[in-house]
Amino acid sequence: MAKYIICGKNNLSGQIEVPGNKNSALPILAATLLTKEDCILENVPVISDVLVMCQILQDLGVQINGVGTHKLVINTKNVNNGVLNDELVGRLRASVLLLGPLLARFGEAKMRHPGGCIIGRRAVGTHFDALETLGAKTITTDTHYESKLDKPAPGYIFLDEASVTATENVLMLASLMPGTTTIQDAACEPHIVDLAKFLKSMGAHITGEGTNKITIDGVGKLSGGKIRIGADFMDASSFAVIAAVTQSKLDICGVKQEDLEIILLYLSRMGLKFNFTGDRLTVFPSKIISPKGKIQTRPWPGFPTDVMSPFVVLATQAEGTTLCHDWMYESRMFFVDKLIAMGANITICDPHRVLVCGPTPLRGKVMDSPDIRAGMALICAALCAEGESIINNAEMVERGYENIEQRLKQIGANIRRLE
Repeated sequence: MAKYIICGKNNLSGQIEVPGNKNSALPILAATLLTKEDCILENVPVISDVLVMCQILQDLGVQINGVGTHKLVINTKNVNNGVLNDELVGRLRASVLLLGPLLARFGEAKMRHPGGCIIGRRAVGTHFDALETLGAKTITTDTHYESKLDKPAPGYIFLDEASVTATENVLMLASLMPGTTTIQDAACEPHIVDLAKFLKSMGAHITGEGTNKITIDGVGKLSGGKIRIGADFMDASSFAVIAAVTQSKLDICGVKQEDLEIILLYLSRMGLKFNFTGDRLTVFPSKIISPKGKIQTRPWPGFPTDVMSPFVVLATQAEGTTLCHDWMYESRMFFVDKLIAMGANITICDPHRVLVCGPTPLRGKVMDSPDIRAGMALICAALCAEGESIINNAEMVERGYENIEQRLKQIGANIRRLE
């Protein structure tokens, strides 16, 4: 197990380059199974979740050149079955994204229940209901899912929740299923748009991506595809919070302003001064205040759940009282006991809501990272805390954040990683 040792209270400055979006890369990797021709992916984040997805594909027989770099060349012509490796699937919740492509290619798929972060229940019923509408039948055992597509049936799907991964699975399966499929109440995050863009480069006919209604006119065969994966707005948001809590000026480069609109709205409500020039967000030292109202997650383009944990840290340094509410995951807020141990004034109202009173000085502590986003939040807290913090289970953070130690060092953070 690795750990980060961080000495806080350093003034940071400089430029941060934002890597590709993990939540785009994972479904796009899965989508390469829809063709036997070469696919080229650029701006791929070098993070452990991507490496595990590559290992799952390689175990199926996929040839991947460039693993561990930002450019991958992928060919799946040697894949001959849809049975996934149990041990690898147990390390990656996003492996559920392989159901749609495997059903499209082989008419069947078998996988164990996926693993990953434990931040609360994530129902897969929406996936199976949607896939069943398209003709797939799924049997669930105590350990595995077994899906079969005997009679493809393109048609109308109304998702009972705007699930990102369910939308992605339907997009991939329907793209290779002749006929018209409509997804109503579809997710519309930037990573959905990235996936649709990649599928279009392969010859898929898709309209409406980025809205709640997506239409797919399926084709019988897809060619190779190419895409440059968009910037990770969760990564950019985390560094904006780091700039705010350390009272630093940072240039966050390579991002799209439209991907950050809701984040910038809340940052401005909390008193943060910033400007946007081209693809560069510059954050300035500012007095932080509690926003009017509460910070509450909701489906895109609302406030994203993956950014809530760093914003709880931001609220500890804001003048006033902030209610943070994440209704999506009942364990998202459980990391705040570590912030309380650091000196934060936080009341846990229930599994979904915390009340944060600030500003409060934080003190360095020894902590464990429970999930990707909480781990990044603890790094934010450690950077503005007095003294030394030790964050164990650094590998959890590295599942979603590329080269975090070196990127923080280059802007002046006192951080080192130890095995």
